[in-house]
Amino acid sequence: MNRRLVTILLAAFVVAALCSVLVYRLVGMRIAAAKPQPSTRVVAAATDIKIGTVLSAPDLTTVQIMGTPPKSAILDAKNAIGRGVTSSLYAGEPILEDRLAPVGSGGGLAATIKDGMRAIAVRVDQVVGVAGFVLPGMRVDVLISGVPPTTVATAGAANNTQVRTVLQNIEVLSAGSDIQKDAEGKPQQVQVVNLLVTPEQAQVLALASNETRIQLVLRNPLDTKVATVQGTAMTNLFLDQSAPATKPKVSSRPAAVKKPPEMFTVTVINGNTKTEDKFATPGGKQ
Repeated sequence: MNRRLVTILLAAFVVAALCSVLVYRLVGMRIAAAKPQPSTRVVAAATDIKIGTVLSAPDLTTVQIMGTPPKSAILDAKNAIGRGVTSSLYAGEPILEDRLAPVGSGGGLAATIKDGMRAIAVRVDQVVGVAGFVLPGMRVDVLISGVPPTTVATAGAANNTQVRTVLQNIEVLSAGSDIQKDAEGKPQQVQVVNLLVTPEQAQVLALASNETRIQLVLRNPLDTKVATVQGTAMTNLFLDQSAPATKPKVSSRPAAVKKPPEMFTVTVINGNTKTEDKFATPGGKQ
């Protein structure tokens, strides 16, 4: 047989084998993709559910999840009924264990408080509440402004108002309004924000609420650094920062010391009388 013909046949056989393997793999992938993936029905929220709500049967439904469900997903509605919601849920969202309070802890704001932490209500400025930026889950810094106790009794204490940052990176549990009475006993609506703090921080806020004015400052939730912030006083706002401080001019030459004028003496002899007179003149000699 012709050697050239054998070479051509072998090359064709190799190409055909490679094409067969490629087609086999493509067809296998298509068949595998066409197979139905396993699915699981998990418990989900039937409607939007606010934080602190105690779940009941009408609040729950089930949804089909393709593939492997999350490890903390709830498969039986009985495991969710009667538990408080620690984070707001939306309609159709699967309910996870870490979004619910422990069994038997009930609902409301108390169910959202972490171990070792406390929730404290802080009355804030009306503008803060109207702006609507203080929402559950956000992070804020707490500023206080007032007159230090050591200067209250001194003259001009009203001009010594100071502001300081007392707490940083505090989580907001809830925000809303409350009805309180003013000095005349009339009801008025005030903005109240519940903050998640440690017991020590709760003492600071309790004292600040009675003695100073509190202002909340919104911060980026990803920014968890505690900055070193110095307090400032009302008088510092009116200082002229642009004017350089004047310094006394210092002459490079030492001050000349004035020399006393040279003196010369004139002696006058009149008989037995002798008198002396002194005169000052430039270059004079005695």
